[in-house]
Amino acid sequence: MPEEKIEETQEKTASVTDEKAEVPAEEKALLPSHNPDMKWYAVRTITGHEKRVKNYVDGEIAELGIENKIAQVLIPEEKVFEVKGGKKKIKYKNFFPGYVLVEAVLDKEIINFLSHAPSVLKMVGDKNDAIALRDDEVKRIIGRINDSDEKEKIDMQFEKGDLIKVVSGPFVSFNGTINEINLERMKVKVMVSIFGRKTPIELDFAQIEKEK
Repeated sequence: MPEEKIEETQEKTASVTDEKAEVPAEEKALLPSHNPDMKWYAVRTITGHEKRVKNYVDGEIAELGIENKIAQVLIPEEKVFEVKGGKKKIKYKNFFPGYVLVEAVLDKEIINFLSHAPSVLKMVGDKNDAIALRDDEVKRIIGRINDSDEKEKIDMQFEKGDLIKVVSGPFVSFNGTINEINLERMKVKVMVSIFGRKTPIELDFAQIEKEK
């Protein structure tokens, strides 16, 4: 890995009623290049500007005639589900915020182009040069992106001890405290007061929301 270490964000999990989300271009462009000179490089960007950088680079490739030097630009995102307003929504979460990955033949022209792109801070590497990502790093990142299509990951917004309000079901409008979270079953055990006694009840993630 280059001298500057990319910090991976830690995911949390949650889920219910599907809403469609736009599939990012990244999912359609994960085939490795046939050019053996092509390597993957990490580009440090302003956090939150990753898509802006990708769109700019993609747009300039044909304009500058450098299709043979830059094969693809990738934002390392994975598909996750979150529960909001009682609905399960699909979203794409960047698990390396502040980075864009570029598969390229790196020469002075490409280094200069990428380094001076809007919202780019620098190429990741040592003090004098950008360093290509190792093959195992690339496989791990692309594997994680592809894996998110096969396994349902949940972007959970609940924690043990959270105060919640029940928004649907027979206990609607009850308030309680999360006592236990079961990610596999996507359920929580909540302590609520029934007839003045603390009683544990089991609820789906979609049946509760955090107290504001």
